[in-house]
Amino acid sequence: MHELGLTETIVAIALDHAQGAHVLRLTLEVGQLTAVMPDAIRFCFDVCAQGTLLEGAVLEIIQPPGLGQCRVCGATLSLDSPFGQCTCGSVDLTIIQGQELIIKELELEELCV
Repeated sequence: MHELGLTETIVAIALDHAQGAHVLRLTLEVGQLTAVMPDAIRFCFDVCAQGTLLEGAVLEIIQPPGLGQCRVCGATLSLDSPFGQCTCGSVDLTIIQGQELIIKELELEELCV
């Protein structure tokens, strides 16, 4: 379960960017071609955020589908795994979407001075 280590890193990065503000929402993009399980990230998030400025934050996970482009004919095709075959018969594909693991957005509590 590498999601625990990933989530620890996600929480550390979010805290660094929050600059002392309480985080209300964290939006994460986890592509469907990654070997990351969103449910495991959700489970680990509550544990890793406990006692930090992320505790109680809403975790939203967006899962972009896998997309590839054939290097032979240029067609775009949906992918369920990092491998696939174009309708032209080629397996020479470039993955153009679905391998993302990105902190897309942080919603912070407004600090009053």
